[in-house]
Amino acid sequence: MAHQDRPRTLLLTGASRGIGHATVKRFSAEGWRVLTCSRQPFDSRCPWPGGEENHIELDLANPEMTIAAIETVKAKLTDGKLDALVNNAGISPKAEGGGRLNTLNTDLRTWGQVFHVNFFAPMVLARGLKDELARAKGSVVNVTSIAGVRVHPFAGAAYSTSKAALAALTREMAHDFGPLGVRVNAIAPGEVETAILSPGTDKIVEKLPLQRLGQPSEVAAAIYFLCSQDSSYISGAEIEVNGAQHV
Repeated sequence: MAHQDRPRTLLLTGASRGIGHATVKRFSAEGWRVLTCSRQPFDSRCPWPGGEENHIELDLANPEMTIAAIETVKAKLTDGKLDALVNNAGISPKAEGGGRLNTLNTDLRTWGQVFHVNFFAPMVLARGLKDELARAKGSVVNVTSIAGVRVHPFAGAAYSTSKAALAALTREMAHDFGPLGVRVNAIAPGEVETAILSPGTDKIVEKLPLQRLGQPSEVAAAIYFLCSQDSSYISGAEIEVNGAQHV
C-alpha cells in the first residue's frame, strides 16, 4: 500500500468479543485507528491504543440511536475520511433453554430486533457515512454467515434470513457505492471459536473438510484483506471463511 501520512481509520460494530475483538487487534497492529461500537461501555481489559475515547456505546437495535451515532462518528473523524466500515455486530436470540427459534416460534418483536441489528444498521451506517467513505476511497465489509445459505442446527430463522438479506444488500451496495470509489464486500464465517458457540458444535466440526474450528484471528485476516489495497479490484464478493463447510 502507498505510504500515507495520516493513520487510516476503521469503524467497527460489535467490537467487544470474538471476531470483533480479533479485528480490532489486527487493525491496531497494522497501525489503524479503530473506532468501536457496541452495546457495552468500553472494557478496560481491551487495552488497544486510544480505546476509550474511540468507543461509541450504541444499541444498533434502536434505529434513532443508530442514526444519531452517525454524527458522533463524523465528529471523531479528524479529516472527514473513513477508510473502512466493518458491520460485524449481530444478534442471534435463542428460545428458553437455548433452543433454536424457528419461523413458527419467533415473535414479531424479535424478528424486528434481529433485522435492525443485523440488516438495517449496516445500511444506515454506510449510507450515513457515504461521503466520508468516498473521500477515503474506502471499503465496507459486511459480516454474513454460513447460516445465510442453509438451515443451521443452532442459528435461528430470523438470524439466518437477516444474514441472507445482508448478503443481497452487499451486492446492491457494491453496485451503488462503486461509482463513489467505495468497495463493498462480505465475509461469511462458519464455525468460529468464540463465546457464542452452541453445545453440539463439535458434531459439525467433525464433518468439516478441515476438521477444526476457525479462529477469530483467521476471520479478522480476511476482513483486513478486504479493507487493504491488496483487494483493490474486489467488490460485491462474499468470501466464505468456513473451512470448506459450504461445499
